[in-house]
Amino acid sequence: MKDKFYEYIQKLQDTITHKLEELDGSAKFQQDFWEREEGGGGRTRVIENGAVFEKGGVNISKVHGPLPKSMQNYFGVEDVDFFACGLSLVIHPKNPMVPTVHANWRYFEMYDKEGNIVDQWFGGGQDLTPYYLFDEDAIHFHSVCKKACDAHNPDFYPDYKKKCDNYFWNAHRNEARGVGGLFFDYCKASEETSMEDWYNFVTEVGDSFLGAYVPIVEKRKELPYSQAQRDWQEIRRGRYVEFNLVHDKGTLFGLRTNGRIESILMSLPPHVQWRYDHHPEKKSAEAKLIEALQNPKEWV
Repeated sequence: MKDKFYEYIQKLQDTITHKLEELDGSAKFQQDFWEREEGGGGRTRVIENGAVFEKGGVNISKVHGPLPKSMQNYFGVEDVDFFACGLSLVIHPKNPMVPTVHANWRYFEMYDKEGNIVDQWFGGGQDLTPYYLFDEDAIHFHSVCKKACDAHNPDFYPDYKKKCDNYFWNAHRNEARGVGGLFFDYCKASEETSMEDWYNFVTEVGDSFLGAYVPIVEKRKELPYSQAQRDWQEIRRGRYVEFNLVHDKGTLFGLRTNGRIESILMSLPPHVQWRYDHHPEKKSAEAKLIEALQNPKEWV
């Protein structure tokens, strides 16, 4: 399973970066290979200063070896070996009318001293973070997510949509990071669902990503915007940074397993603002966004 899934994410990285380069029209992804001292490594691809994408990363990694003490406590296990692989992406567009997007699909195994698998699971998801809220964009993104879920189980979309709203909640700000999407974790074999079934589900969601995001970019990337709207985008990006550094489990996992810092922190946007006690004008487009973030809704 681990070889099969790693082969899948290598191909998916190629597919996504090729399409995003095509969409940008000017910038290309810079590629780095890195190795982890304790075992494994990854292939990082970053795009910067493009016509459409100000900064973005589409990274794959495959790491293995003894599970670090800090993560043993986190998982409630003793000395075990582990294997983890996944694709993680974050795209920050230049135009404030185009939303930021994040996605991640991952697979994890744990072994006993004899090398037998004692636990294995899939996780992942994809979510949208707009700066200006176009309802039809959120509806489109969620509709694609729901279609991918419904092909496997009608309970998946409502369940993973709710988990996404809960996970990407910026508790110290009392608001969501964005308008959500899907979030699932610890997808393990059961009497009803085999690991092969989970593989088919996770890869279907991965394959749906470009169809969920690209039409939104194409529709919004040429829209005009003012300096004030760009300032708002950078203020909201600050909240994105806060979530990733304060709450995100993926950031924590990467830092605690001696992952590559540049790859872990590629999710951070290049230009961000923090303004003291900033509030948008009432009934403005900016206030509409805040209302949606404070009160997550059902989009489909």
